[in-house]
Formats: sequence, structure tokens, C-alpha cells
Amino acid sequence: MSDSLHEPWLRGIAFNPAAPSDVLIRLVDSAAGEAGQLMCAGRDLPDAVIDAALNHPDRVIRRALAQNRHIDPARLAPLATDPSGIVRGWLAGGTPAHLRPRWVRPLPDDILVTLLTAPDGGEDGTLTANEIVGELVSSRQIPLSFHRSMAGHEHPRLRERATWEWQSLTAAQREALLDDPDPAVRKAARERSWVLDPERVEARLPSYGSRGKPLVFGRCALSPALIEQCFADGTVQPLTWNPHIPVDAVARLARHPDAKIRELVAARPDLGPDLVAELREDPDEDVRMRADLHPFPRTWAEYWAIDRVIGHGPDCTCPITEPTDEPSPDWFAACAESREPVLRRVAACFPGLPAELAATLAQDDDEEVRILLACHHPLAPAHLLRDVFVTRLAHRPHLLTLPAFPRTGWAHLIGHPDPGIRALAAADPTLPEAPVEDPNESVRRAAAANPSLTPEALEVLLCDSRTAEGAAANPSLPGPRMHELLDHCLNGAATSPSAKRRR
Repeated sequence: MSDSLHEPWLRGIAFNPAAPSDVLIRLVDSAAGEAGQLMCAGRDLPDAVIDAALNHPDRVIRRALAQNRHIDPARLAPLATDPSGIVRGWLAGGTPAHLRPRWVRPLPDDILVTLLTAPDGGEDGTLTANEIVGELVSSRQIPLSFHRSMAGHEHPRLRERATWEWQSLTAAQREALLDDPDPAVRKAARERSWVLDPERVEARLPSYGSRGKPLVFGRCALSPALIEQCFADGTVQPLTWNPHIPVDAVARLARHPDAKIRELVAARPDLGPDLVAELREDPDEDVRMRADLHPFPRTWAEYWAIDRVIGHGPDCTCPITEPTDEPSPDWFAACAESREPVLRRVAACFPGLPAELAATLAQDDDEEVRILLACHHPLAPAHLLRDVFVTRLAHRPHLLTLPAFPRTGWAHLIGHPDPGIRALAAADPTLPEAPVEDPNESVRRAAAANPSLTPEALEVLLCDSRTAEGAAANPSLPGPRMHELLDHCLNGAATSPSAKRRR
């Protein structure tokens, strides 16, 4: 057989869902080249293969495993103390930013503690401990529950880091950190507490520059002078979501000449009934819409839940992150039954919505409700996931990552003009005949991996460079045959002793 088939065979076997551990372990060998790295980074793996990768002498393999988002992250714990800072850094950084999925799976607490408290960055000196922590902080792999637990953690370095989230802490937690037995924690707490001290905010503002000022105006406690400065400079937009401004400033914002400002303030939970009534009669439609929602945002958590969906549109692919403070399940249930489409969209984003309400929203007249449910709810029905995949190109990468995404029910779309849809149909095992001659490469590869193909058909496809990778990935391919193909690729001969034994 031609050597040109070696790379397709290696890539195919690496992602064959039925490949046994002894086959996959052979791909961890450096002779397998890039296929082993792709496998370690890009698919679920049996325990024996994970162990082989964790203990591999080449840090390139361990680094690839550090990026794997398909296996239980608890299995990656040894990489947090890997001798190589590069490996630790890749574990801390997770999936590269340009490939990062909308929802990032958090790392277990023990891994987070190890990375955040490490005294160094590894034996090879490629990265410092602080650089690795920087990767972790920007990776979205730290869950909110861990952030909240750090304030009371036994390790002082974690209590010190808890001060970075000063505004999300309770008053009792702030007080405890200011009076912490560790001097470094006390110092950090004093330094971070400025955000809720209007005089210190005003004193520090010049150091933030033009880019940092909106963050200060939107989150910090402001002095009357700073609030007046915002109105004078026309930079009041961040004030509309600042929970610390006084009622008189809220009233001025509600009557601002700019309709966008009035819209942003119209659903604040601290808006008085008189102002709500005014804004419901506003000449601007968007302002009236937000004001009409006012019975629902009674808390800031509810305000932000609504704000996250307004104005984003059906093709929004913003990261799916944990809210700092989430409304109650009962509130989301009430939103699901509302006549307002915006509120039903909010409900569709809540993965804890009861199954019966999720089923109702799956049939909603509003397309954005259906799209948001498909992207956020684990019980979104298969037909909805298929519909959104077909109609909304922007959401396809995210939908393909969902555990509930259907792999059957596509056969009727085998003639679709979009090759992305034909590829799913070509892989559907209920398809009467796999389209291995399709002009599109991805469709041919999917067709060659269809488990309904006969062993005789697979052998033909394995010898065709256009379908070899897909055929090698076919779960119907017997394990001994996979070993024979690897013998060709890694040993250069199908008649090697190991191949003879497997026969």
C-alpha cells in the first residue's frame, strides 16, 4: 500500500471512537507524529491512554493532553505539578482563545489550588508561577463557586487573591479579610477596598486613563463631584448600571435627552414608580420596552439577567459564563410563562429551567427564544438542535460541542446544498447508502466513517486517498485491522512479528 495513505490512516485511527486502548497507546509514540498530539488534545480517551500520555517523556504529548476538554478534568491533576512550565501553562490556559468554545468547563478545585499557590513555574524555567496564574485567570476555567470560597480558604495566598473580587464578597467576608491574621492578606484587602470608598475612588481616577474610567464609573462608589463630572462631560452611560449612585442621579438619567441612556436606566431595580410610569410613556420604543419589563427586575441579579439578552440578536455567540449573582429558579419560571418575548428569551438561557417549560419554549413563536434554548438548555429536543444547526450557521461550532447534539435523524438532508449539513447526513447510520463519492472532502470523510458500511466496502475506501481517513475512523473497523494499519505506518511492514501474532 502507498506510503501516502499513512497520514490519513493515523489521523483516522486516532479519532476512531471504537479504537481499543492498545491501539491508541501506539499513537502516543513519537513515530506517529502529529496524529498522537491531535488525539491527546481532541477526543475522549480510555484511562490507560490517559495514563500513558500523563507519563510520556515528551512534554509535547503532555502539553496536548493539558488542552483536552473531552476527558474528566480531574484526570489532568498531575499536569498541575508537571516538571514543565509549558505544560502547566497550557493546562492553566485551556483551549487557545481563538478556538475557545462559548462555554468553558471549569477545572476542579484541587487543580486550581495547586496552580494558584505554586511556588514556582516548573523545573524547566520556561514560565514563572505568576505567568501561569495569568493564563488561568484569563481562561474562564475558575468557577464562581471557587471565587466565593477563596475568602475563607486556609491558604493565605488564596485569601489574598479573593480580595481581587472585592465587590462580589459579602460584607462579613470583607471585614474578615481586613482583619486577616496574615499581614499580606490584610494589605491586599486594604488596597482593594478602595472601590467602595468614594474619596479614594476620586483620588485614584486619574491613574486609570480614558480606557479605565468607564469601568470605574460603572462599578465603583462615586463621590458627588465625580457624578457631576460625568454629566458635564457627557460620559454618563456607565452610570446607568452603577448600583451605587444616589436616587437623584438615577432620576436625572431617567430624564436624559439621549434615548439610549433612558433605555439603559429604564429597568434598574431602584427606579421609583413615578419614573417607571414616565418611561412607559417615553416617545422611544426601546425605552418603553425596558420600562414595561420593570415588574420583573426587582433585584440587580434580575436586571443583569435581562440585560444579557437584550439587543444581542439571533446570531449572538457571546461567551456563556456564570452570572456573578443568579436570580431564583422561580423567577426564571415566571419569565418562561411571560407574554414578553424578551423575558422568555431570558428564561431560555437558564439551564435549570424545568423540562416541561423547556419543552414549551422549544415550540415558541419567537425564533430567538428557540435559538437560545438550543444553545443553553441540556434538555433542548433533538429536532430543535437540528433546526438551529441548519438555519443558523453562527451557532454550528457551539452546537457540535453539546452532549445532546443528535447524530441521527439527518438522512433526509443528504441532498442539502450545504456540505456541513450533508456531512452530518452522510454519517447518519440510518442512511441507506453512504455518499462516498460526494464532491466535498468533509462529506466523503463522514460517509467513509459511517458504521453501516460493510467490511468489504471499508477495505476499498481504506485504499483510496480521498476516503482513507474516514474509513480508518470507522467504528466498524476491527481492532486487529487497526493494528495492521499501524504496523504499515509505524513499522513499515504489514508482516511484522506483532502483526503476525494479531492474525
